[in-house]
Amino acid sequence: MKNQYFGDINDYRKYGLLRVIAQCSRLRLLVAWMLTPDDGSTDGKFISYLDNPKKWEHRDPVLFKRLKELVDSNQQRQLHMIEATDLIRNTGYFSATVPDTALERSSWFKSLMDEARKHDFVFLDPDNGLEVKSRPYGAKNSSKFLYWREVEVLWSSGKSLLIYQHFIREKRTEFIQRMLEALRWATPGSFVEAFSTPHVVFLMALQPSHHSIHRPVADNVQERWAGQIQHWDLTISK
Repeated sequence: MKNQYFGDINDYRKYGLLRVIAQCSRLRLLVAWMLTPDDGSTDGKFISYLDNPKKWEHRDPVLFKRLKELVDSNQQRQLHMIEATDLIRNTGYFSATVPDTALERSSWFKSLMDEARKHDFVFLDPDNGLEVKSRPYGAKNSSKFLYWREVEVLWSSGKSLLIYQHFIREKRTEFIQRMLEALRWATPGSFVEAFSTPHVVFLMALQPSHHSIHRPVADNVQERWAGQIQHWDLTISK
């Protein structure tokens, strides 16, 4: 995640999903931004939706109005702007910048684990998503990825997980199912499902004690965000 993305259309959908999860459960959420420095690109410029309330506001009127106020405030777009609101209830935030080197990454993850002890559910928001072979742990730009070893430790500590994952050049249905299957193997006893938007997919693994939130979350998302956020169950198993 980068500060430059704050308030764009992808953020609106993402915060909308997090608000549904928070509203449909009594879980204590932790948002781990996996922050990386802004890069000067045009990514995050997609805020024109805020000028079209007739099309977008009805999805989540409270969220839409507050994001518009924040983006229109002429302040530099920063993640602390959402942290300072109560838009996502019962939620904490972990905003430390993710380093590249293995030693620094290990220290960063330890701090994340320390913070996660106070929470039940962790949302992980890497720039790109889960690890790829071309970016091994500790390599340059590895900060843009979440690593399976980190998923496994968080899961073993009793946390349910939501993971941001950018789409790659693979048929989306097959990609989503493949990633859900990998997530299921990394999180023994989990209930896995996914929520996709036009550009990304969010992979969710629920601890056995949290399985009951699956149906209300899925139903609420499909009711409020139809056409913008699609729900997926795991349909293949090897």
